[in-house]
Amino acid sequence: MTATTTPPPTRAPARTAASRPSGRLRAWATRAPLLPALIFMIAVTQLPFVATLVISFFDWNALYPDARSFTGFANYQEVLTDADLRKSVWTTILLTATVVLASLVIGLGLALLLDRRFRGRGVVRTLLIAPFLLVPVAAALLWKHVLYNPEYGLFNGVLHWVGGDGASQPDWISNTPLIAIELSLIWQWTPFMMLILLAGLQSRDTELIEAARMDGANNWQVFRHLTLPHLRRYLELGALLGSIYIVQNFDAVFTITSGGLGTANLPYTVYQSFYQAHENGLASAAGVLVVIGSIIIATFALRVVSSLFREEVSRA
Repeated sequence: MTATTTPPPTRAPARTAASRPSGRLRAWATRAPLLPALIFMIAVTQLPFVATLVISFFDWNALYPDARSFTGFANYQEVLTDADLRKSVWTTILLTATVVLASLVIGLGLALLLDRRFRGRGVVRTLLIAPFLLVPVAAALLWKHVLYNPEYGLFNGVLHWVGGDGASQPDWISNTPLIAIELSLIWQWTPFMMLILLAGLQSRDTELIEAARMDGANNWQVFRHLTLPHLRRYLELGALLGSIYIVQNFDAVFTITSGGLGTANLPYTVYQSFYQAHENGLASAAGVLVVIGSIIIATFALRVVSSLFREEVSRA
């Protein structure tokens, strides 16, 4: 009986120095198509922000360009200590909190409605999404002229139809200016919250819900102990994304009230300082503060999104 000998295992050829540059070239070749987009993004977003940051440290009035001087953090101090600017910051916080909370609550109710099966659900969903698809300026003009107008607006028309000739015809914008802006923004942003929460509802574990119903749980108990904890991440995501956009809202304030009657938020104050008072340094400092606040909110939003992705991957 002859013994068979197995050949020794062949070793992979050692990686030579000549093969390393080819790997680097291959990596650069895969990244090269992204470079124009990266350069464009830096040129459009980062360079203007750096310029704004530099201008914010100067006392610079556009009407007196030769009188500009370096002032350090004086512009930031004025933004944080000036009474009008502090009021605009408070208005921004109040406007953002009211719109986000109200749109979340209404959006949750609509999402629960659309999660049920009924005839015409697709048509209803399309109609409910429509306000979010409108251009923000067009939505603000719709509320200002079609709904709020004291002479031919829909609200006063309904009051006249219900109460007759003796019904009062209030000027909604003059009487409740901030509420008028909040209602228009709630109407526009509720569909956004509804879509996020509807996606969360459709990702629930149906077997767990059926098991709870078999154990005798009613609709409120299922919503409180199963649905609401499952929607927590989606509620956080909607609140954070809504806050990012509404903090920077300018269209509704400018279109409906032009920043008057105590409705000037921080973005509108930046517009006033830059285009009307020509205070470039002060407007730049206020703009930088808005960007910093948006970045802080966006950081939390990204953490929530990443946690949602991790949960979906763990389920899969």
